[in-house]
Amino acid sequence: MATVLDTVRAFFAHSSTFTIDAETPADVVARENLLDRAMGADRRKKSSEQIRRNRLPAEGLALVARDEDGHVIGTVRLWNVEAGITLEGQPIDALLLGPLAVDGAHEGKGIGGALMRTAITEAKNRGHGAVLLVGDAAYYERFGFFADKVRHLVMPGPFERARFLGLELKTGWLQDAAGMIVPSGRKLA
Repeated sequence: MATVLDTVRAFFAHSSTFTIDAETPADVVARENLLDRAMGADRRKKSSEQIRRNRLPAEGLALVARDEDGHVIGTVRLWNVEAGITLEGQPIDALLLGPLAVDGAHEGKGIGGALMRTAITEAKNRGHGAVLLVGDAAYYERFGFFADKVRHLVMPGPFERARFLGLELKTGWLQDAAGMIVPSGRKLA
């Protein structure tokens, strides 16, 4: 991951407005405050949150954007899930992305896009097969996320079908996937 992060840092060094880095335990309060501001008080009621509850993000896939002073101004995390099962009944490992958030004072600077590209690249480098998310298709399609990849999958609880999207990091990974998305990652102690 250091190589990916160093590349992102070098790319943005010229603008010196932000860097992408691995999230640290010291970032937790700033991240949670940012998510509360960006997502609102009801953010913990979403179906995606049910999957994340009492779990740790996938190894090496919790990222933050920092401003020039080192303050957290953006965040993205990916979570281990099972994306239904194959035709043979085998669970399909995948990642669930979210939430992605950028501080309102820093919107329009490419921070969200940089977080997305870094997260996708790092997930691919770590050998993951697919990434799922619930979000605005018009925004996420530019990163390769499409609803047809998850057409036979469902989220626990209510969700908007048109906002449920998938990206295959390995061709055909989700081709026969069907069923419920369930958490599979490390549990909080």
